[in-house]
Amino acid sequence: MSKVLVIGAGGVGSVAVHKMAMNPGIFSDIHLASRTRSKCDAIAESVRQRTGVAVATYAIDAEDVPALTALIRQIGPKLVVNLALPYQDLTIMDACLAAGVDYMDTANYEPKDVARFEYRWQWEYQDRFREAGLMALLGSGFDPGVTSVFAMWLKKHKLKTIRTLDILDCNGGDHGQAFATNFNPEINIREVTAPARHWLNGAWVETPAMTIRENFDFEGVGPKNMYLMYHEELESLARFIPEMERARFWMTFGDAYINHLTVLQNVGMTRIDPVIYNGQEIIPLQFLKAVLPEPASLGPTTHGKTNIGDIATGEALDGSGEKTFYVYNICDHEDAFHETGNQAVSYTTGVPAMIGAAMMLTGAWRGEGVFNMEQFDPDPFMAMLNAQGLPWQVKELAGPLEF
Repeated sequence: MSKVLVIGAGGVGSVAVHKMAMNPGIFSDIHLASRTRSKCDAIAESVRQRTGVAVATYAIDAEDVPALTALIRQIGPKLVVNLALPYQDLTIMDACLAAGVDYMDTANYEPKDVARFEYRWQWEYQDRFREAGLMALLGSGFDPGVTSVFAMWLKKHKLKTIRTLDILDCNGGDHGQAFATNFNPEINIREVTAPARHWLNGAWVETPAMTIRENFDFEGVGPKNMYLMYHEELESLARFIPEMERARFWMTFGDAYINHLTVLQNVGMTRIDPVIYNGQEIIPLQFLKAVLPEPASLGPTTHGKTNIGDIATGEALDGSGEKTFYVYNICDHEDAFHETGNQAVSYTTGVPAMIGAAMMLTGAWRGEGVFNMEQFDPDPFMAMLNAQGLPWQVKELAGPLEF
């Protein structure tokens, strides 16, 4: 039984804290902090009503290292779970080092002034965490997170090698809004508008954003257009599966989303550099975030399913030649909302965040230094996915994707 501090009170934080409360044998004492304490209080009240578990709440600026360090020391958690913005990863890691506490997050660091997703900044903390005898686990969401665990499970149980890997992320939900994002709008739009990159024969190939499109028939959802993008798990997968010749990431978007985003880009509303408005400096994308629907508010109106998984091709473990396997999860938006009050995009990230924390707290995954999901045994994580609301399935395909 362990005390944990969660930082971040968005939809993912809400799901993670609800699921922690549903596992009191692992999470005996839950604390939740965010810049806006009222958001924490709302989550705590929902948790109390649904589970009877009390969650302590705090207001904190995650970029204020001394204040955050003081809060961590005051609470004395065994683990800090960072579910805040990717910009804040390094300051929270600094505070964990200062306070002598393990660290976990769901997305890699990116600087505010450029939409560049790299593990480099966090991997550079390796020696500091190792010398302090602490553990940092990076990217324990769904993608990144579960998708990496899926790949390693396939390599452990089905494939001796992985030659090609395609990660497919489909959100088939309908929230009824003309335009909205299913997670933090600022992060979502920065991610979508950044140049696409994929791994090919030992090097990165970069293409303009949203220019490569294919159609795929997703079980539980149906045919959807999906676009080649860059996602940070490609970087760690290329590092930890060195034989991999090609790795790609695909995400589905509807025509209405693409049309709205194109217009917003054309008029400058997705810019991340400052502009002067009425004598004040503002960031257009941050202003856009303020007027778009809050993702956490979409739960009651979102219907449909998500389907996220890996298609991997390589040499079969049983010596039967080259084979292709597809491992994936289907999550229902309404089921997720019924259980935690949040839609499935938050659920599919928040549940793996709880599981990653459980892996660390129970000792199933341990080490000193900075680690990615690929470095640990996938089996206990995969077992908890089945038990905690994200059941997965695997099937053999006739061959790799034809495109």
